[in-house]
Amino acid sequence: MDQQAAVEALERLGLSTYEAKVFIALVSLGVGSASDVARVVDVPRSQVYGAADRLEGRGLVASRQSSPIQYRAVDLEEARAQLRGRFERDLDTAFDHLDRVREEVEPTEERDGVWTVEGFDTVSTRIERLVAEARSSVLLATGDPSFVDERLVGAFAEAADRGVAVSAVSASRDVLDRFDESVTTAHVPDLREWEGQGGRLLIVDGRAILLSVGGTGGTSAPEEMAIWSADTAFAAVLIQIIQGRLGAFVE
Repeated sequence: MDQQAAVEALERLGLSTYEAKVFIALVSLGVGSASDVARVVDVPRSQVYGAADRLEGRGLVASRQSSPIQYRAVDLEEARAQLRGRFERDLDTAFDHLDRVREEVEPTEERDGVWTVEGFDTVSTRIERLVAEARSSVLLATGDPSFVDERLVGAFAEAADRGVAVSAVSASRDVLDRFDESVTTAHVPDLREWEGQGGRLLIVDGRAILLSVGGTGGTSAPEEMAIWSADTAFAAVLIQIIQGRLGAFVE
């Protein structure tokens, strides 16, 4: 990871750009004055003082009252713990409030209608949730091994442990080989053309469906966009159509 990537990561953890750069500079210097910091990173010396003071307030920097003032970064494990603790406290604060807000409004049925999700990680999270809610059966169809990651394999294994009938069908043996014996697999060469565009099909308990399209696009993770629906007329009709296409493999 280069310095700019580290700065951006620290910004996502709540530091300002100047704070992130000053912290990185102090880690590399060990101990240094504002002038020392300004020489190694692109931060005006006049801004170093304020950034260092704020870092000290966060528990990430210590200062020595000398002339000039000397600063040092705390031990990296201590800094990691400070940032993690602040992140978790902020997360708890935000979601405690959101929980209260949700309790105050009239409940609505999340599953009404057809929903869209975009991005491989987001689609994977939705798949994990649908599989976690499965009571009787889960079916996956995909022709691209890149759409079967460790998260999906783990979610399927956990469902199988609960007694859910978990199955996967594909025209690709590489896809099927990713699952252990707890998953019933079927190699269906006739699906090759149907799976050719990439993506995933998931059917849960015959009442929820997720259908995605995407491709690797030359990146480490596939690009993906999906629609999903549960307990709706749309889901029922689409599942019936898919079942007719896959025949006995989804019965």
